[in-house]
Amino acid sequence: MAQRLLRLFLVTAIGVLFIVGVRPALAQEPFYKGKTIHIIVGFAAGGGYDAYARVIGRHMGKYIPGNPSIVVENMAGAGSLIAANHIYKAAKPDGLAFAHFSGGLFFQELLGQQGIQFESRRFEHIGAPFQDNFMMGFSKASGITSMEKWIASKTPVKIGGQAPGAANEDLPKILKAILGLPIQLVSGYKGSADIRLAVNGGEVAGICNAWESFKSTWRKELESEEVVIVLQLIPKAHPDLPNVPLAINYAKTDEARKLIQVAVHDYGTLARPLVLPPGTPKDRLQILRKAFLDTLNDPEFQAEAKKAQLDISAVPGEELGKIVNNVFKLDPALVAKWKQALSAK
Repeated sequence: MAQRLLRLFLVTAIGVLFIVGVRPALAQEPFYKGKTIHIIVGFAAGGGYDAYARVIGRHMGKYIPGNPSIVVENMAGAGSLIAANHIYKAAKPDGLAFAHFSGGLFFQELLGQQGIQFESRRFEHIGAPFQDNFMMGFSKASGITSMEKWIASKTPVKIGGQAPGAANEDLPKILKAILGLPIQLVSGYKGSADIRLAVNGGEVAGICNAWESFKSTWRKELESEEVVIVLQLIPKAHPDLPNVPLAINYAKTDEARKLIQVAVHDYGTLARPLVLPPGTPKDRLQILRKAFLDTLNDPEFQAEAKKAQLDISAVPGEELGKIVNNVFKLDPALVAKWKQALSAK
């Protein structure tokens, strides 16, 4: 009898200890419950990056355990370099802030641009919502309505840009250096929204922009044919623009074609990264990566993106990180040619 009572006591005691030990784990709330995530956009409100960030922010919270609130903050300046430096140096690596800036800054680190205070390969990559298809578009009023008219221009054609690292600045520089196109870059705009106003007001003739941003933020100008796409900076013609010529077809040497492939075509894949600060806990990184991909597959998100004419073609975070790492393995001779093209006046 005594032994039976002892066994019963031990079983009861172990059960109590198990319940006491497990209950806190079962009752533990998700990290993100009651919290707010900040998406820091490196460009002014009203542009393509801002549009993507806001539609993602409106839907992503429901796929994160704890259903946090998500707000978008614009930190424009220096072609989004200010935002990139901020997320790397100043933001806490706690999974409560990530940035959306120009992936061209990854290339700028490789090329030695001054002012970069981050190491691209140390960012934690959530993913990218789309691989950009860059185009050159001009106002009808500028008279540049075809490549023939652009090439024949006797004076440099003014193109609006932001700063080194932004596609609207770097890609025209490549075109000028490699293809010899008459270009006068007018730099210093805060975002594509400001450049759109400059184009509409006749301050500049055109812009290098993603077709996806043209369709979503320049819709009225395209529909009225006040803005005309004259050149595509992608490997093959976009289905929407089958008759618009490709930049690579104007390259006259193998070296020029290779540089366009690396510095222009590959640029589009990395153009729109969403990144966390280095050192963000891996479990939170995985939560956000999964939530990001689930968001892009969400029917309500897709309907809103379609209405806003935002094309979606996800680049998962793991793949984005691999591509960034490969950028830093390029042939040094090609990197030198690239750097020379961007530094030319």
